[in-house]
Amino acid sequence: MVAYTGQAENRETPMPILSDAHALVIGIANYQHINRLPPTVLKDAQAINDLLIAPQHCGYPPDNVQLLLDGEATAGRIRAALKTIAESTNPESTAFLYVSSHGGRVESGPHAGEYLLPVDTIYTSGESIAQTAISGAEFTAALQAIPARKVLVVFDCCHAGGIGQPKDATVPAIKAGLPESYYDALAAGRGRAILASSRSTESSWVLPGDTNSLFTQHLLAGLRGGIASDDGLIRIFDLFEYLQPRVTGDQPNQHPVFKAELEENFPVALYLGGQKGVVVKDEQGFRYDAYISFVDREPDATWVWDVLAPRLEEAGLRVAVSGDVEEPGVARVVNVERGIRQAKRTVIVLSDAYLADHMADFENVLAQTMGIQEGAYRLLPVQIAPLDESQLPVRLSMLTTLNLSALLKAGLIHPRRAEREFARLVQALQGPLPRR
Repeated sequence: MVAYTGQAENRETPMPILSDAHALVIGIANYQHINRLPPTVLKDAQAINDLLIAPQHCGYPPDNVQLLLDGEATAGRIRAALKTIAESTNPESTAFLYVSSHGGRVESGPHAGEYLLPVDTIYTSGESIAQTAISGAEFTAALQAIPARKVLVVFDCCHAGGIGQPKDATVPAIKAGLPESYYDALAAGRGRAILASSRSTESSWVLPGDTNSLFTQHLLAGLRGGIASDDGLIRIFDLFEYLQPRVTGDQPNQHPVFKAELEENFPVALYLGGQKGVVVKDEQGFRYDAYISFVDREPDATWVWDVLAPRLEEAGLRVAVSGDVEEPGVARVVNVERGIRQAKRTVIVLSDAYLADHMADFENVLAQTMGIQEGAYRLLPVQIAPLDESQLPVRLSMLTTLNLSALLKAGLIHPRRAEREFARLVQALQGPLPRR
């Protein structure tokens, strides 16, 4: 779920001063009654806190940032800290919440549901969890009580190593990790964004020799200046677009999750204390040469990741997709409109599956409409399989289509012809945007 209704690239407004930015940072490793987590958890939380209040980096007022580590992160202290943020903010404020701890789901019984586990959580029954942990409903209500309309909640919760299981076999099991439905509920409402380190079925990795978890390591690097900015601000979409390909590139079994309903690509921190940086664009103002529009199912997905994306990268082209990035060097954009606007051309990967997919249809209609409005040819179709041409919309049939099907299945066309077609694709993407 990434709903966006505003102008993501509007950078004309004056840079806001983050004097009204507030944060809560929670790190729990040494639990009192359940399995402990590695010391990395505390290092992550401390590093996030220090970076947020650094004037040469994120620029949060130190008095507005609350840090709760281990014994300080009791259920009562966490509730009080959330209440402080609610009472200290207004609709124009920024609120940043970072949680590195155990999170899990009670699978059955009257207390089934998602929970964040404070340091004093007791796990002897479903009732003890409900009484000593913070339920999904309670945390959702606490977020909704925050009047700020620029709220980012970051979870680095699904760490290797389970929560533990009581000796009593009748006690309901807690499954480590929080499901995407939980993040959907938290993101509901204006100006809410949720960023999680991994899917519920994955672990949040710590690579050998690293001080921080993989996710938080890249989060820190981005906030320290790795995220491109041309207006002195680090914005929410840019944050996730920086994180996801780097985390998944380093560990293919970890995919950060982003959930949001936003009217604005809002700032979450200063860029190097408010300095203006440089966002690399070509002379026509595009960040990417190609945005790839495809159906994420087989065999189309394998062809995109095994053939198309690597070949475009080898040619030195800047490539972006919407959805999970599986190829190092390919950029991940938060939503379709943002990707299409920032890319010179939209390459649509034509197959019968693509033509039957409503989201794919929306993407190519949007790209073609933008091109018409700009007086340019934005859309670039490539065919990867024999098509039922009766299903091809007239607006697509009028475009020159490159036949790359031989690169999907040998023998459909002569390999040399396929290579010539691919060379034509690269040439089209390297050249200026054609005008009507």
